[in-house]
Amino acid sequence: QVQLVESGGGLVQAGGSLTLSCAASGFTFSSFDMGWFRQAPGKEREFVARIRGSDGVYWTNYADSVKGRFTISRNNAKNMVYLQMNSLDPEDTAVYYCNAKLARWGERDAYWGQGTQVTVSS
Repeated sequence: QVQLVESGGGLVQAGGSLTLSCAASGFTFSSFDMGWFRQAPGKEREFVARIRGSDGVYWTNYADSVKGRFTISRNNAKNMVYLQMNSLDPEDTAVYYCNAKLARWGERDAYWGQGTQVTVSS
């Protein structure tokens, strides 16, 4: 059974930092692209970051809105993916979702977690 369980969300002041974690199980973690998406109230879910790779060689991609502030990483030995978020802005307030997919899948076929709330106060 596939499971993606996010943690680490919370309330933080603007300019602060948070690290989100996602624990994965039920699939061959190292073979999957892992990503983070977010959905703010009244808005559609949007891409945040993605990471692919293993054995110390990784490819990452970020949304323009988070480049230079957020860092995605993964630990294939622990089946974990992380999102380090720095210089947080109230515009980053959203539910953050962990996402797992094979490279050839569309997002519609991906596995999703239940989400963790991040609230950035001004």
